[in-house]
Amino acid sequence: MTDFEYIQTKVEGELGFIELNRPHVLNAINQKMVIEILDCLERYDEEESVKVIVLTGNGRAFAAGADIEEMATVGAVDIELKNQFRSWDHIAEIKKPIIGAVQGFALGGGFELALCCDLLFAANNAEFGFPEVQLGIMPGAGGTQRLTKLIGKTRAMEWLLTGDRMSATEAERLGIINQTFMPELLLEETVRFTQKIAEQPSLSVRMIKEATLKAVDMSVAEGMKFERKNFSLLFSSEDQKEGMQAFMEKRKPNYRGR
Repeated sequence: MTDFEYIQTKVEGELGFIELNRPHVLNAINQKMVIEILDCLERYDEEESVKVIVLTGNGRAFAAGADIEEMATVGAVDIELKNQFRSWDHIAEIKKPIIGAVQGFALGGGFELALCCDLLFAANNAEFGFPEVQLGIMPGAGGTQRLTKLIGKTRAMEWLLTGDRMSATEAERLGIINQTFMPELLLEETVRFTQKIAEQPSLSVRMIKEATLKAVDMSVAEGMKFERKNFSLLFSSEDQKEGMQAFMEKRKPNYRGR
């Protein structure tokens, strides 16, 4: 894919890569970039050969926030008429796993984009935060909601109301990120982990992601019903038959995503 202005993309094996590409402004996120990210995510979601998506940033930052110059003169009516968060909402509908690799800053909208990922790895020099309160605004692309569901109300309030930055170590301790690495090893280690997921039967991965995300918003009883529906559906797949047959025959399964 080459028809993008603010992101770079490539497919290597079973992995689809999206790299935010405005390094001169630390990958500040504007509306066009969000549209491009969603467009690429949807393409990868439909591409059978792509099993997992890796999201990262070019240069010294993942994304240092939203493009303030673009936002500074916008009014409430403009925001409503443009429905500017529509693309952000659709990111949550991507069926394949999205793995984030964060280096440098992930602030404001950059942090919100990172929180859209299903798994998150970071360089040990990464910094996270929501500085919106210091600009007289607040997160609007899911920051208050996703952070609170991840770490709880009291902890989320601490970071949201002060605009303070948290280190990668603190983010890992709070369960926001999965693991930290030296900056020069971040992408290599992220890809190494991502390939483990890419080797799994894609239908199972899709159903597990779907059920796990439902668990965030459903009661346990509702979630169990959803989980069992997906569990049952997988028994009509070719991969379920292949996986169990291969296990009994003590050989490596040949999954086809069907």
